[in-house]
Amino acid sequence: MFDKILIANRGEIALRVVRACREMGIRSVAVHSTADSDAMHVRMADEAVCIGPPPSDKSYLSIPAIVSACEISGAQAVHPGYGFLSENASFVQILEDHDITFIGPTAEHIRIMGDKITAKETMKKLGVPCVPGSDGGVPTLEEARRIAADIGYPVIVKATAGGGGRGMKLALTPDDLDEAFQTARSEARACFGNDEVYIEKYLQKPRHIEVQVFGDGKGNAVHLGERDCSLQRRHQKVLEEAPGPAITPEMRAHIGRICADAVAGIDYRGAGTIEFLHENGEFYFIEMNTRLQVEHPVTEAVFGVDLVREQIRVAEGLPMSFTQGDLEIHGHAIEVRINAERLPGFTPCPGTITQFHAPGGLGVRIDSALYDGYTIPPYYDSLIGKLIVHGRDRPEALARLKRALGELIIDGVDTTIPLFEALLEEQAILSGDYDIHWLEKWLQEKFS
Repeated sequence: MFDKILIANRGEIALRVVRACREMGIRSVAVHSTADSDAMHVRMADEAVCIGPPPSDKSYLSIPAIVSACEISGAQAVHPGYGFLSENASFVQILEDHDITFIGPTAEHIRIMGDKITAKETMKKLGVPCVPGSDGGVPTLEEARRIAADIGYPVIVKATAGGGGRGMKLALTPDDLDEAFQTARSEARACFGNDEVYIEKYLQKPRHIEVQVFGDGKGNAVHLGERDCSLQRRHQKVLEEAPGPAITPEMRAHIGRICADAVAGIDYRGAGTIEFLHENGEFYFIEMNTRLQVEHPVTEAVFGVDLVREQIRVAEGLPMSFTQGDLEIHGHAIEVRINAERLPGFTPCPGTITQFHAPGGLGVRIDSALYDGYTIPPYYDSLIGKLIVHGRDRPEALARLKRALGELIIDGVDTTIPLFEALLEEQAILSGDYDIHWLEKWLQEKFS
């Protein structure tokens, strides 16, 4: 059993891990930049270590600083949260070299899934359905034209090392391909230092469906249903729900079993998410995230499990505390991401919180590190909280979300709360009839 775990992150996810450690009787170590000295995760952890100045590359992304903090504090394991170093294979390897346990998958699995071409090839071999497209990187425009003609337009050109919508360009017709190909490569080179791109069929009205998987690293794995993450702006998720409104029990069992078998087949360890585009009853693999997701609370709500606790148990070498037969969906859950952003441009809005009041009541959870007087620093992501609601069914969850949004008070900065209040008046949201393009079109119509 671990005695002490260092949390290599900040904000709400760091606080989330602190709480799990406390319930398990494990001491927690918070790390922080000088800008986060008064952050809630620092206040709540058993110990805290300052690891550098505000810029992420000199603090939260500094591997030597994290390893030094482990040595100073005597932490035996590191929980990475999400973002920062959570999917950095070199970080995992360095921890292992220092006899520190990484609470997550192996470095090799992170490497495989971190490269989208290798991930796609691996998933194909494991029987996971993939989007039609190139078998690997596409080095020349001539080859890009041939592949696009074979799979049919529209197509999308993607950076192999991409993420967050960067290095992705759409070509609706052959006339669009030249510019899309060159622009995607330029963006990929600038953002990731790697200009390799690949090509996939562009689906017209897909939903973004992701399957939560969990493995023990010894060939045993389960799936915990799916989440619908189709409400997105610039490829960034805004609202997530479970189960997916468009997914039938038969679809869930089918794709879930495929995903569980796939991760079991590679002895995957810990939490992971296999993401798909879903259209006309078909699933198409797009990527795997080898970490805990921002939206993991909706899965926890409908299955009644603590995924962070389970991550820690498996990292200790213990078996999973549940089997596939133990996992049943109960009700419906929805999460909205509360960002410190000014609408309609979604520009970051750091500042001091003059008043914070969290909603409560049955089926309401808020994951946030805010408090009265807290100053949101300008150096990091604008996510300041996640509001999660759970009800017996989707209509009850929607009603609960509307009520909870009305109770949530965050004064001193602009937030995205008004966005969700407006969305809950839209019939497409109430009926669950939306796809990954819906929100962008709605925003354009509303604010143009």
